[in-house]
Amino acid sequence: MVGYFRKETAPAAGRAEKNRIKGKMDLTKRIPWNNDWAFTETFDEAFLNGAGESAVVRLPHTCKMLPLHYADEHDYQMICGYRRSFDVPEMWKGKRLFLTFEGAAHQATVFVNGKEAASHSCGYTAFTVELTDLVEYGKENSVAVRLDTRESLDQPPFGHVIDYMTFGGIYREVYLEVKEPAFLADVFVRTPELDRALVDLTLENSALADTVGLTILDGDGRTVFTGAAKAEAEIHSFPCPVSGAQTWSPDSPALYTLEAALKDAAGNVLDVKKVRFGFRTARFEKDGFYLNGKKLKIRGLNRHQSYPYVGYAMPASVQRHDAEILKYELQCNAVRTSHYPQSHHFLDACDELGLLVFTEIPGWQHIGGEHWKDVACDNTRDMVLQYRNHPSIILWGVRINESQDDDPFYTRTNAIAHELDPSRQTSGVRYIWKSSLLEDVYSFNDFSHAGNNGGLLPKWLISGGKEKGYLISEYNGHMYPTKSFDTAANRLDHALRFATVLDAIYGKDEVAGGFGWCMADYYTHGDFGSGDRICYHGVLDMFRNHKLAAAVYSSAGDEAPVLAVGSEMDIGDYPAGSIGDNYIFTNADFVRVWRGDRQLGEYRPTGKRWKHLKHPPIPFNDTIGDAIEKGEGWSHRKAEALKDSLLAIQRFGVKIPAKYIIKTGLRAVRYLAGPGTFSRLYAKYFENWGTSAPVYRFQAVKDGKVVAEISKSSNARLSLSADASATVLTEGDTYDAAAIRVRIVDENGSTAPYAQLPIRFEVSGPVELIGPDTVCSDGGMCGTYVRTTGQTGTATLRIIAPQTQSVELTFQVGKEEN
Repeated sequence: MVGYFRKETAPAAGRAEKNRIKGKMDLTKRIPWNNDWAFTETFDEAFLNGAGESAVVRLPHTCKMLPLHYADEHDYQMICGYRRSFDVPEMWKGKRLFLTFEGAAHQATVFVNGKEAASHSCGYTAFTVELTDLVEYGKENSVAVRLDTRESLDQPPFGHVIDYMTFGGIYREVYLEVKEPAFLADVFVRTPELDRALVDLTLENSALADTVGLTILDGDGRTVFTGAAKAEAEIHSFPCPVSGAQTWSPDSPALYTLEAALKDAAGNVLDVKKVRFGFRTARFEKDGFYLNGKKLKIRGLNRHQSYPYVGYAMPASVQRHDAEILKYELQCNAVRTSHYPQSHHFLDACDELGLLVFTEIPGWQHIGGEHWKDVACDNTRDMVLQYRNHPSIILWGVRINESQDDDPFYTRTNAIAHELDPSRQTSGVRYIWKSSLLEDVYSFNDFSHAGNNGGLLPKWLISGGKEKGYLISEYNGHMYPTKSFDTAANRLDHALRFATVLDAIYGKDEVAGGFGWCMADYYTHGDFGSGDRICYHGVLDMFRNHKLAAAVYSSAGDEAPVLAVGSEMDIGDYPAGSIGDNYIFTNADFVRVWRGDRQLGEYRPTGKRWKHLKHPPIPFNDTIGDAIEKGEGWSHRKAEALKDSLLAIQRFGVKIPAKYIIKTGLRAVRYLAGPGTFSRLYAKYFENWGTSAPVYRFQAVKDGKVVAEISKSSNARLSLSADASATVLTEGDTYDAAAIRVRIVDENGSTAPYAQLPIRFEVSGPVELIGPDTVCSDGGMCGTYVRTTGQTGTATLRIIAPQTQSVELTFQVGKEEN
């Protein structure tokens, strides 16, 4: 692996942040603690006391880098340690000091100056440690974290097998807050009505304060409400009417900001909290999902927060990029954060882009003992308290994913969620029928579709709560795992399965919507994945490159033109050269197709196989158009009849259905066409053996205009294509990073699925690679990541592969203004 650790003995940590914590405090700003941490894979007394060899690392950080293929989950299971020193100025005496860890996988014990201060038993929720009485003022102090990443822990999601790797490390950011003795401990904004917000506040030492001033600003920074409340320990449902408020929705995600300012009797500001929210109502009813009182079908995918090499440890920009891919590339309106709460950076992007979110407590099938359940209830409490101001979240998952019924346990989790957030409904993901329904919504993983049957089981068969909402939380996935380097027929079948289930979801009013399994391929344990321990269930690969199935989701939206073809049109990919059924995926009105310089026709959805999708896949099996009619000089009727029989031979080969055999026999008699005629016509118009392969050109037409165009032909001229999630990177609270997606393409710009070539990455300037400098493309696709190093300037990434010209990407690296 390149450039991830640098070795140093007993590092002098905390240099970068020390300069940022002197002088007057900004009450709305957190002090980042993401740089200059010492890390060891073996936590011991020597490390706790500031000795021994360690690596200097920056957060987010993974405790162990992994290979892309054949990663071993035992490699990241350890008791590791993080340590950092910091100065505490004398001027902080009389203040309250809080250190927050956004995510430390999986059991953290925090030590301050060598003494145990706190512990936390969840790798997916944040926790805060008060340092006030533990530090020495006017001196240098130290914080150390003992982190247990083993999967034998007695806490969710552990205790049995897990269908995803759980990784380890302080993989989200850490920050320090310095507060007055009286401060705002929590602010929650909810909108039971579309023109009125209700605010709940929790104050610490409210007797030392006088009032709380409340201001609501719209997206342009204009004040739309002001008010004040008397400072009390708890303030419930303080009304904030906003006439004519813009509602939050996927089409128009309008956001507002509540500023709460705690003041003393003299008018001095003691604390300020800013909370972003949206005016929106969300309800699941027995006949579907309603957002702001209007029915909306949920179309989404499940997402794991993992990435190649580093597992969970990616900074804000890369986390946000996943939301951008879901919204703009896949044109989804929703995402399920399976199977745990995920990065606030991702959720912030969902808020801003308008992605509906179903989030849930950590776990996978297994329910442990009483201590384990207590931890799960703590996880429920933390999830709701920490995430409830995100307007994108529409549903709390308060069951362990795919677990059995446990009414006493799930009575507790439901009660916690409803008490802490009366504005949202609860659910829990099941794969069992007629489960005990304590939640508001029955969420079901429907894996009934097998390629040749209906898309979904009926609600009445599955859910005992006929008066409650019904949501499909997973479908497809393990039923047909598909690699980017699988056969063309497999890749097409994969896509069609998603289309069939999505069509069934749109066709059933009582189904609120569904989340396909899943957005991207992911690391897993040997019990579940392919031989290389990857679950190839995604419509994207691990680097977020598109498989064909991605076009099913992209073409369901109308925001960007989509055109994809289910075959590369190479007959050698198919038994006996028979391409079989082929489909075009587009959101255009129709597609014009040429073979060479001859137009074959205009192709539109038929409405036969998929009756409910707005833009269903378009059948494309006619590869010769009117060639027989013109070439033979026959009538249109005769030419079309014989062509239909010949196309059946091309599609099905020796497995031609009986109905076509009967049709062909009748046509042979009617048109005096014997076996010799069919053989001659097939050789002349259909077979490509021994001849130059044809070029097929596809044009997608929308509102009379060509909006997308692609060509398919056999060729051996390859080139590299690379796109970066960002080319302007910013050193801020921590490092910045860019995701690089790489494809090897033919001269038509289509991915070359058999180009399994070595790819080399070379960087220069103030960036470094995350991952190896040499990889092999899978299905003509791969990727890498670059991240900043603390310096600024111009950086380059050069990508090199045989049979291609190298590609160079340029990055401008700047520094965030303080």
